[in-house]
Amino acid sequence: MVVEDEAPLAALVGTYLERDGFEVAITGDGSEAVALARQVDPDVVVLDLGLPGLDGVEVCRQLRTFSDAYVVMLTARTEEVDTLIGLSVGADDYLTKPFSPRELIARIQAMLRRPRTTVAPADPAPPAPPRSFGGLVLDIDGREVTVDGVPIALTRTEFDVLAALARDPGVVLTRAQLIETVWGPNWMGDEHLVDVHVGHLRRKLGDDAARGRYVRTVRGVGYRMGTGR
Repeated sequence: MVVEDEAPLAALVGTYLERDGFEVAITGDGSEAVALARQVDPDVVVLDLGLPGLDGVEVCRQLRTFSDAYVVMLTARTEEVDTLIGLSVGADDYLTKPFSPRELIARIQAMLRRPRTTVAPADPAPPAPPRSFGGLVLDIDGREVTVDGVPIALTRTEFDVLAALARDPGVVLTRAQLIETVWGPNWMGDEHLVDVHVGHLRRKLGDDAARGRYVRTVRGVGYRMGTGR
């Protein structure tokens, strides 16, 4: 779904997506976008931040109440605050205008290589037991997280970042390694996107960047899991 009030740009993006085999729904209105998303259940939403009326941030906030679609935010403003606001409500990635439609397609393809749901193999292995880090319990197979018994609602990207760190908690992962694991080897963009998602993850987990009970910063290297203490 493409949500963009600049009709020529929306049509251009839609054309590129259709050429790549996607079914595309286009709207330039934020309120209509929320209603349309309920109807078509999109896999990916390309969402302009600067929509008139209901802006992209509020559209994304409402989408996250019922949809797990990947959201790529488009912005004509380069101030970092716009990017951070967009990502704080659940956007997975962003592009600053002007951008290459080919780069947008490449990012969408990389996102969609991350499955929306876990497909069980023909001869499934027994599910891995949940992993505990103090009060945090992570069920990777069930894609559930609790802290002190309280369920925590994470976006798919936030969950995938946490799961990547938890798989080998003694190992420090660099931004580049997290990008390759979570976003895929063909992702293009600023690696500091990892820092933004880690920040949101910590906020939802009630973690403290200075103490790092659950997600610890290793200065000059990257991130690793903490013990929860």
